[in-house]
Amino acid sequence: MSNVKGGLGGIVKQAQRMQQQISRIQDGLAETNVEASAGGGAVVAEVNGRQELVRLTLSKDAVDPEDTETLEALILAAVNLAMKNSQEMIQSEVNKVTGGLNIPGLF
Repeated sequence: MSNVKGGLGGIVKQAQRMQQQISRIQDGLAETNVEASAGGGAVVAEVNGRQELVRLTLSKDAVDPEDTETLEALILAAVNLAMKNSQEMIQSEVNKVTGGLNIPGLF
């Protein structure tokens, strides 16, 4: 029985270490920005590792008062893609720690 407890304790300690490493990764990536564009660069969205939109750039050509629907669609596309890129960046770094294992509660 003590072997099982020791084994389980080792697993718990390893999971705690992974959680600490993931937390450090998340903190480090919080200031890392990724960007995405839509409309051939007419709209560029930049998102940080905290999943916050930090910059949105619109080209003058993208701003047509007669066609706000297209601009809205381009903004949504750029922001959504930037968010996805940010999530993929974080997941890639976390996978380096977890070896690709999906461990509930760690991330």
